[in-house]
Amino acid sequence: MRVRNILWIMCDQLRFDYLSCAGHPYLQTPNIDALANRGVRFSRAYVQSPICGPSRMSFYTGRYVRSHGSTWNGVPLRVGEPTLGDHLSEIGVRTALIGKTHMRADTEGMARLGIDPESIIGVHVAQCGFEPYERDDGLHPDGPYAPDPAYDDYLRDRGFGGSNPWEQWANSARGDDGKILSGWLLAHADKPARVPEEHSETAYMTNRAMDFIREAKADGRPWCAHLSYIKPHWPYIVPAPYHDMYGANQVVPVVRSGREKENPHPLYASYMAERVSRVFARPGVRERVIHAYMGLIRQIDDHVGRLAAFLEEEGLADSTMIVFTSDHGDYLGDHWLGEKELFHEVSVKIPLIVVDPSRDADATRGTVTDAMVEAIDLAPTFVDAFGGKPKPHILEGRSLLPLLSGSRDWTRRAVISEYDYSQRRARVDHDVPVPDCRMTMVFDGRWKLVHVEGMRPMLYDLESDPDEFVDLGDDPACEAEQARLLGLMFAWARNPANRITMSDDQIAAAYDTELDANILIGYWDEAEVDAARKARGDAE
Repeated sequence: MRVRNILWIMCDQLRFDYLSCAGHPYLQTPNIDALANRGVRFSRAYVQSPICGPSRMSFYTGRYVRSHGSTWNGVPLRVGEPTLGDHLSEIGVRTALIGKTHMRADTEGMARLGIDPESIIGVHVAQCGFEPYERDDGLHPDGPYAPDPAYDDYLRDRGFGGSNPWEQWANSARGDDGKILSGWLLAHADKPARVPEEHSETAYMTNRAMDFIREAKADGRPWCAHLSYIKPHWPYIVPAPYHDMYGANQVVPVVRSGREKENPHPLYASYMAERVSRVFARPGVRERVIHAYMGLIRQIDDHVGRLAAFLEEEGLADSTMIVFTSDHGDYLGDHWLGEKELFHEVSVKIPLIVVDPSRDADATRGTVTDAMVEAIDLAPTFVDAFGGKPKPHILEGRSLLPLLSGSRDWTRRAVISEYDYSQRRARVDHDVPVPDCRMTMVFDGRWKLVHVEGMRPMLYDLESDPDEFVDLGDDPACEAEQARLLGLMFAWARNPANRITMSDDQIAAAYDTELDANILIGYWDEAEVDAARKARGDAE
């Protein structure tokens, strides 16, 4: 059976190596592993930016950050930027969001064009092309950061009251003296969240995804449901029984070396000095946090199992493509860093599993491919899977369907990822003008170059140094590799997808049409015009 629906599951801040199918020695993810056994696991998948907002905008547009322009969290995606919802609506597919996007609407652009944010068009533009079945961007601390989500009302209706149930129940613990302990504080990561598991964020969003699928099944249109889980992103706190499933003895050793602190790249030094990096360097912190991180992942895995069983019960398993991925990774103390944002594998590389129910994919079920793929490849894959024709002058990624059917012709010379550090301390530390706060990673599968405007590059050889401990960016012996990778980056930079209003085929068809339109440029007299018309007629 061909694909009629797509369930696109995205986790937030899930590392590529924290799944048992990817080789984690202690964390068991049997339901995600089952997806890998039914489909293809991509062992070298990379995001277009190692931070939430820009990464997700690349997923949703199928375009590099330099093309869509949303360079950091909170930078609006401009009005008129085509999204997955636009491409799929053209072929009759309903595209809905359940969970997080990190999208910020271009309200100034909407006002300039006279678009009412509450209108059908306004909602479409403001929600990144998705039908916002249930949008929840996942962070709701006390203060002005985010509005009261629907999830808060859900909790209040079930007796979990207070001014901020998200924070006071879902992301806090209770001390022995009854005091509420904030889940923001890493010291409390070993304690269970106050909320019962069945009412946690992960359970709630899974239920809402099921609600949508039931409604969409009754509606009858093909659908793409983007279930975007809020976890295992911080706050690192998880409800019982997941809070103590793993102990400190099941935390894999930290990946860092004293060599990384010897004459580090200036930007790297600034990131090692960030508060979140310094706290993860303290003895005992990783052990307390990572078991909660593992518990959050195991909880997601259990709910992935619920979803798979639900699709079977609804008779949709044989017509629904399932995609499982993440928006970026998490350092968790590796390389002396916390959070994400730089370009080590644990930050920029993501898990990606695609289960294609069509018969064309039978030959690759349960396989692992090391083809280098990018987040922008999913949008054209989805269009292709629904029987549409991806638009290469807009979508900069490439459909993965050939890989799913076993093609060996699918290759990519290098992957690209970008980062704008203008809102980080590194800009202030080094007095860099905002426009110059750009880094671009080029990775060819062995050599990884990070071009830094105004500074020397970073360079790693993952064949001889798979842990990425040795920065060769100032090594004269590596100048040839630097030049080669810069050439790849320059070739990429010379070919931006800026002309999105006319396809290549339309441009080609517009060639040499002046004579047909009686635009007679360069002719001497009527005889020359008649001869030209006859020649065109002969050619036709």
